Amino acid sequence: MSQRLAQVSGHVTNSYSRGLLAGEVAIITGAGQGIGRSAALLFAKEGAKVVISDIDAKKLEAVAEEIAALGGDSLSVAGDVGADDFPKKIVDATVQKYGKINHIVNNAGFTFDKMLHTTPDDTFDIIMKIHVRAPFRLIRQAAPYFRVKPEQRENRSIINVSSTSGLHGNVGQANYAAAKSAVIGLTKTIAKEWGIFGVRANTIAFGLIHTRLTASKEAGVTIEIDGKKVALGVPGAPRPTENPKADAYPFIPLRRGGTPEEAAASVLFLASPLASYVSGHTLEVTGGAGI
Repeated sequence: MSQRLAQVSGHVTNSYSRGLLAGEVAIITGAGQGIGRSAALLFAKEGAKVVISDIDAKKLEAVAEEIAALGGDSLSVAGDVGADDFPKKIVDATVQKYGKINHIVNNAGFTFDKMLHTTPDDTFDIIMKIHVRAPFRLIRQAAPYFRVKPEQRENRSIINVSSTSGLHGNVGQANYAAAKSAVIGLTKTIAKEWGIFGVRANTIAFGLIHTRLTASKEAGVTIEIDGKKVALGVPGAPRPTENPKADAYPFIPLRRGGTPEEAAASVLFLASPLASYVSGHTLEVTGGAGI
């Protein structure tokens, strides 16, 4: 067991000088809310210097303030992950401030649900662009900071967010399921190509995590993509409660949905030295659903 792992194994510390990710640099996309926000806060608590990105600059500013209040160190890079100039923008900013990159968490994304026979090309293409092309381009841009000489190696990992839709498909999500399946293949390829450099690459397939994407569509939450408003959420989804009825989620053995904080903890695990021999894996975080 390495000295670093021996120091942190068995507990999660809130120390900024000694944490699971002490002194490491992590880029987290989609960090303005939900799982991305929770991951950014947790990484910062564990000593990482966190580069946070989101298309919503105001929400990103609020997360940066939360990190600062905790005593953490962050850099905000607002922007659209699908923009042609985004990868160079965020990688250059990260390296200019921190000099290196240890982790990339490709979390940014959204759903644009339609039945397969009514899905137009642009609705399919935008989901593939954000969930597959954007992570690929960011990882490629950061390649020089991962493909390093042995003497320069530290704990380094790529974590791509997938979904149970990518594993099993889902009604009304031909575009999303295809994208989330594709990102698993991308991740396994990275694991095989960059393993020789000590880089680990893993995917997390989330089940029901209570965020704006899984809230009731009747709540009217939307985002604007290419000038069009896209409704988010699931029609008729129940509201999350601290003590849901036993029959509220019969398809989940734990009988409840997960929280963004629980989702973030799984991201931390895969980035941390605790997963030092885990690569090419798809971690299902589902409360037992799908087993």
